[in-house]
Amino acid sequence: MLTLRAARVLHVETGELESPGLVTVDSDRIVGGTGDAEVLDLGDVTLLPGLMDMEVNLLMGGQGETLAFSPVQDDPPLRMLRAVGNARRTLRAGFTTVRNLGLFVKTGGYLLDVALAKAIDAGWIDGPRIVPAGHAITPTGGHLDPTMFAAYAPGIMPLSLEEGIANGVDEVRKAVRYQIKHGARLIKVCASGGVMSHTGTPGAQHYSDEELRAIVDEAHRRGLKVAAHTHGADAVRAAVEAGIDCIEHGFLLDDDTIALMAERGTFLVPTTALIDGMDMSHSAPELVEKAAEIFPRAKTVVSRAGKAGVRMALGTDAPAIPHGRGAQELIALVDRGMTPLEALQAATVNAAELIDADDRGRIAEGLLADLIAVPGNPLEDISVMADVRFVMKGGKVFRDERR
Repeated sequence: MLTLRAARVLHVETGELESPGLVTVDSDRIVGGTGDAEVLDLGDVTLLPGLMDMEVNLLMGGQGETLAFSPVQDDPPLRMLRAVGNARRTLRAGFTTVRNLGLFVKTGGYLLDVALAKAIDAGWIDGPRIVPAGHAITPTGGHLDPTMFAAYAPGIMPLSLEEGIANGVDEVRKAVRYQIKHGARLIKVCASGGVMSHTGTPGAQHYSDEELRAIVDEAHRRGLKVAAHTHGADAVRAAVEAGIDCIEHGFLLDDDTIALMAERGTFLVPTTALIDGMDMSHSAPELVEKAAEIFPRAKTVVSRAGKAGVRMALGTDAPAIPHGRGAQELIALVDRGMTPLEALQAATVNAAELIDADDRGRIAEGLLADLIAVPGNPLEDISVMADVRFVMKGGKVFRDERR
């Protein structure tokens, strides 16, 4: 057994700070008492549960990748090797659980995030616990059809149904079944346009109501939730009414649709830090124009959704925010109107609820020993979350920088 001693322990579900803080770990779990456990003194830090990022793409991002050329230049082995570094950076930044929300690259039908999750769970590489979505399901020419990002000519990088390109009710059902068969633990769907696709308006609904309902039906019957990339208010409304569990981004939400989400209990993952952090300096003029119109409106969503009672969980959309810098999203959530405690809850207890994980997100006896430490008091200064000095996942220490 090992007892972690810190100046403070933050109980994120209540906001209570316990001082001094003692947390005892036996194997991969938090246990009660201290007994004769070895003591590890972490010093003048705040101990809190491991953070969770509900939207990452670990197979994307990293040195040398470009949005235009990497989809046709990088083969699956190269993507996996790049993901190893991204996973390690994410874990060392204090994020012990993530949802990998949908590959939209050519892999020959392989679900690379499922393989990455297995490798991490086996201890072959360091990384967070991954809830993988496999391939994002999108219509031909939809925002998550990767050929849209670089406006490729016809015939460049053709994609299969197994890689998520699906049209019509029968095909979307088959696409969902394929992802589930090969290990996806949730389904990601493209329900509207996006800022970074070259044609179409970001708010336009991509799948018909019938197709959305078929996707939800297939996933829910197998016990999986559905997350939807969605910007436009009408598209969000269609997704919510179809039974989709979680809206990603929601940059163009209006108050009526926000009220519907609150009524239905639909989660929002607002990915708001990328609004300030995305480098558009080398983007095509039409993308720059979209961003200039949409990003100012998107900055109002978190505060309006919070006031309406919409449940929110943290998501970075990394690599839109570089892997390993997830604290930027916590800081942005506070800047948009959340209290520091609400932002931390979005990254812990709320995220745990979203993925139906009752074994993490809090510091309590019997839960997984996923723990991090930061200097100072994050309830007073959320920016200290960018200075993670200690990371434990499942009782194993992955970062220890005591000073």
